Order: sequence, then structure tokens, then C-alpha cells
Amino acid sequence: MNTSLTRSLPYWLLLVISLATAAVGGWLIAGQIGTMTTTLLDGTATGVEVYVGQSMVVVGAVLLGAGVLGILLALVLAAARALLTAPVTAFAEPVDGTAMRAAEAEATSTTDRSTDAATDEAAESRAAESADDPVRPEPAADTVTTAPAITR
Repeated sequence: MNTSLTRSLPYWLLLVISLATAAVGGWLIAGQIGTMTTTLLDGTATGVEVYVGQSMVVVGAVLLGAGVLGILLALVLAAARALLTAPVTAFAEPVDGTAMRAAEAEATSTTDRSTDAATDEAAESRAAESADDPVRPEPAADTVTTAPAITR
């Protein structure tokens, strides 16, 4: 899984939308404060410009705050990603998969050799036991014996 932050679409959406929200909030605040200041100083202010202007400034402040919060969150994500290290691979496998097939073949041959050695040791121990006790029959290779048979 590629966790590169520069290739993450949600990260870039967060950053772009946060910047846009902060810009719109700043624009609303600046525009409404400017209009209210001009009309109040001229003495031409109406109730709509004053009272609606104050509400628009509050909406702009909320948008500006949300945008700044989103930008700070994007910075925190970038810092957290910088602290995490990516896993380092030992080698790069060719596209055709020859390294994987070679590793599987090596593992299979190692398993076969260890199985052959264990089978040889089991056969030798069974041969030694049967030489000591000729009456007891040797169990089949595919059966599981839980207890020796009692014979009289």
C-alpha cells in the first residue's frame, strides 16, 4: 500500500477546501466590515447594512475558523507522515516473478530434505524395535497407533 501523502487525494481535498473556506471567510469579513465602516462614517447606513452586516461577519468568522482548522489538520497529518518511516524492502523482484518461484523451489527442496531425514530416522528406529521384538507386527505407515496391542 502506497501511503505517500503527496499522492493522497483526501489530503489534497482537505488542504484545498480548507484554503478555499478560509479565503471565503476572510473575503466575507473584509467586505462586510468595509461596507459597514464606510456607511456608518458617511451617515448613510441602513438597518440592513448594519444588522445583516454583523451576521455576515459572524458567518465569515466561522468559515475563516473552519478553514484555519483544516489547514492546521493538514499540517498535523504532514508532520505525522514525516515521522513514520516507510518499510524498506530487501530487494526488488523482477516483473516476471522469477525471484518468487526460486524462493518457493528452495523452500520446497529444504522441506523435502528435512522430511526425508525424519523418515529415514523413523525407519531405522522401527527396524531396531522389530529386531528386539519379532512377535509384534509393524504398523502401516499411514495408521496412527495409540497404544500397543495386548496379546497373550
